[in-house]
Amino acid sequence: MSFARVSHRWIALAFVLGVALLGAGIWRYGYLQALGQLAQRADADLALASDRLATQLQVYQELAALTVDRPALTGLGDPARRPAARALLQAVADKTGALDIAYADASGRVLAAARGIVGGDLGDAGYFRRAMQGALGSGHGLAGPQGRRVYYYAAPAFAAGGAVRGALVVVADVEDVERSWRGSLPAVFFIDARHEVFIANRTELLFWRRAPGQAGLTPVGGDAQPFSTGRAGGHEIWRLDWGQYLPRRALHLVRDLPVVGLTGEILVDVAPARRLAGLQAATVAAICLAFGAVLFLVTERRRALAEANAKLEARVANRTRELSQANVMLRREVVEREEAEAALKRAQADLVQAGKLSALGQMSAGISHELNQPLMAIRQFADNGAAFVARGRPEKAGENLSRIAEMAARMARIIRNLRAFARNESEPMGKVDLVQVIGSAVELTEARLRADAVQLAWEAPAAPLYVWGGEVRLAQVFVNLINNAADAMAGRAGKRIVIAVADAGGRLVVSLRDSGPGIADPDKIFEPFYSTKEIGGDEGMGLGLSISYGLVQSFGGNIRGANAAGGGAVFTVELDRWTQERAA
Repeated sequence: MSFARVSHRWIALAFVLGVALLGAGIWRYGYLQALGQLAQRADADLALASDRLATQLQVYQELAALTVDRPALTGLGDPARRPAARALLQAVADKTGALDIAYADASGRVLAAARGIVGGDLGDAGYFRRAMQGALGSGHGLAGPQGRRVYYYAAPAFAAGGAVRGALVVVADVEDVERSWRGSLPAVFFIDARHEVFIANRTELLFWRRAPGQAGLTPVGGDAQPFSTGRAGGHEIWRLDWGQYLPRRALHLVRDLPVVGLTGEILVDVAPARRLAGLQAATVAAICLAFGAVLFLVTERRRALAEANAKLEARVANRTRELSQANVMLRREVVEREEAEAALKRAQADLVQAGKLSALGQMSAGISHELNQPLMAIRQFADNGAAFVARGRPEKAGENLSRIAEMAARMARIIRNLRAFARNESEPMGKVDLVQVIGSAVELTEARLRADAVQLAWEAPAAPLYVWGGEVRLAQVFVNLINNAADAMAGRAGKRIVIAVADAGGRLVVSLRDSGPGIADPDKIFEPFYSTKEIGGDEGMGLGLSISYGLVQSFGGNIRGANAAGGGAVFTVELDRWTQERAA
């Protein structure tokens, strides 16, 4: 007995040790996976910041190239022409936000400047010497009495014979450039060829330096801050304590920017990755420990049963109570599942209704116009009728009253279609006139299509065609398809939608074809939130086709989307015919 207990203890200890090793392995794997995803996002953020910086600075480069050939900047050797040149440079600087714009002759002497920040002699400046060679020069440094960080662009001015007669220097305020993205990203900074931080979205890092062979940074005129570096799965990890706005443990990435002569670097906090890995490891360890505990209890129970048959009845009773409790819990779970399924059905119904209201919102402007026109016409005909009655011409007044009745009927038809489309249908599926449903969808979208210059070709069959489904939900399907086709053709010429109905034996097939660009990925077109529209636009969230797919499936039908042979997209809706046998 004693030996068995000691053996069980060693087994339990070995199991716990194995779980600990497994948890460590899971943590390592999860951490490296999270680091990989974090590195992808960090690389995208660094690329975004680098492109934004290069684009903002390129504006001043183009400004220098476009302004240098202005006639007012020629012949500045004559002092009488310099005031006009200074006025021009001042106006350009005020309009573009440049810190200063100056023109210097071939010797580097400044002849005209907007604000006089660049100094009087540029002969020793590297960017000016580059311009004297006939190329665009650039550089950066500190300028003005306040030592503001600036970026210089120098464009050469050529004389009639092709020689360089001078250069136009545009000075960009770096602080204005970086103000638009400061704090919007993780810690991003740009280091120049002197290994000094010249641009950063964290001001505390400005002018920190990196000594040769050093991995981190050192403050200007200060001691080295706490820092160490390491690698994890091929990623460089910095451990630092540089202030409350910088992470203690960060993923470090680098990107070269030869266009502006800087190197971009980013520091992304890896704490979320560590927390995710810890959560995964803890979950696996908890499952293993729970399984081990259950296994240990079962083993102990079987051993106790073998050692003491006398306690069999008591243990059976205990087990019966446990099974009864489990049965109660199971019944409770069944009730909870039924409630969850009911909630899911309500959520699906709400989603369908939200899709209809979203479609109505897109068509609201056109529908308002459709109602406003008959109202204005009714008012005009009423005024005319009153005038004809006053003149003793009742027949003309009768004609105006007839037109008023026609306009009122038109308004009633539009409102009836809107009320039918917007109501939350709760009736079971049954007999639905497919021709009437398509006609209602066409009438609801008519104003929007006319506003977008979309030609709709739809020839309604003379006789009704009855299918199995729900009238309101089926109308929503065709409204979604028509609106989706109109959205796909936005910005294109010759916009056209063709709707046709064909007989396929026991089913009716409705095809809707547009002249748009087609479908980029037909396999994903019915997935929720899949959309080819611009992110942040007002065209929706990519739920219209997904809702339509679910509605058609609920009718027992099928919907497909594909690219047409002659260009554009074609959506096919297959619906079962309504029959007396099916209704029974």
